[in-house]
Amino acid sequence: MATCDHVRAVGRHRKRINLAVDEWNVWYQQRFAGEENLEWGEAPRLIEDTYSVVDAVVVGDLLISLLRHADRVKIGCLAQLVNVIAPIRSEPGGPAWRQTIFHPFALTSRHGRGTVLRTEPTSPVYESTTRGEVPVLDVVAVQADESDAVTLFAVNRDQQQELALDVDVRSCPGLATGEHIAVHDQDPDAVNTAEQPDRVSPRRLDDVKVIDGHATAVLPPLSWNMIRLRGAE
Repeated sequence: MATCDHVRAVGRHRKRINLAVDEWNVWYQQRFAGEENLEWGEAPRLIEDTYSVVDAVVVGDLLISLLRHADRVKIGCLAQLVNVIAPIRSEPGGPAWRQTIFHPFALTSRHGRGTVLRTEPTSPVYESTTRGEVPVLDVVAVQADESDAVTLFAVNRDQQQELALDVDVRSCPGLATGEHIAVHDQDPDAVNTAEQPDRVSPRRLDDVKVIDGHATAVLPPLSWNMIRLRGAE
């Protein structure tokens, strides 16, 4: 986006370019055999990645990034839908089941509709090998168009520690209570399979209350979270 805006400014163009993020997802390319090793066959199994809790948190974080830049990112297409690097797996003539990454995608698609609000989170950081200091928290907020309800999507990147979330919602005085749903597990490598299709599923945690203009919640370690705040019943 910065490059587009720079070219627009230098060339004094009037057109503002928006972006499409096409065929995005987690892809473990090292598991792919490579074209030189492929043999001809009917409906071969290719790139049928099995996704873990870690992958669900990454996908949820990518969705947060897309929402944060919704003013410029107008299209965001998940790479595939079934079997091939996909949120749904199936067997020929057999069962189909939702992978871990299905849940943040489905819940964000359902509830992340409306006006994206500006958020300026502060949190502890951790030192990464390639990116330097990285915030433990990432979060975005979306206000529903048809009501004053606000949905927060947040990830806790810390693999060991819970993270206390304190959200200042004084600019939305009608908010009073909410629900907290999270995708997490004590085993970060936990996956869903045909035999255990619901091993990793969204879990409802403690309800959230707005007190003195602040909503607080505790984000489990290595988790994707959705907190839906609404007015009093």
